[in-house]
Amino acid sequence: MSYEKVAQADQKLVGTKQTLKALEDGKVTEVVVAEDIDEQVKQKIFSSANRRGVPIVTVDSMKKLGKACGIDVGAATVALKK
Repeated sequence: MSYEKVAQADQKLVGTKQTLKALEDGKVTEVVVAEDIDEQVKQKIFSSANRRGVPIVTVDSMKKLGKACGIDVGAATVALKK
């Protein structure tokens, strides 16, 4: 379901750096995180999202998440914008 939600989202930011910046700016309604990412990266995203009360959804694969975003490489995180 989350892959479909990402694919259908009008406004999304793909990637860890963009997700963290959007979280800091308060522009995120939900974060989608791939389970198979580096643990340090995962902790940064979870910490930032939790501090701001933004819901986090996890999916099993970076490759599938990237495909849902319409890119040919894996995506660690996707931020769904307000």
